[in-house]
Amino acid sequence: QAKQHGIYIDYIQPGCPYQNGFIERFNRTYRTEVLGCYLFKTLKQVKQLTEEWLTIYNTQRPHDALKGLTPLMYKQKHSVSTL
Repeated sequence: QAKQHGIYIDYIQPGCPYQNGFIERFNRTYRTEVLGCYLFKTLKQVKQLTEEWLTIYNTQRPHDALKGLTPLMYKQKHSVSTL
């Protein structure tokens, strides 16, 4: 289905994390800020906390790739209305 939409899927080689540094960094952050901080009793707890963390990560958490801005701040700074 991806090909029908012009999307090319490129798999990385096993044991070669440098081929996809962005997702490897995301995984490290997720392990550090979520999985490594709590003792979960159920999968439901993992899912709930992950959803909460993703909302914060994608809106309020500063990102090095955005020069220390949160995604919301970056969006406001670079929106069409401010150009």
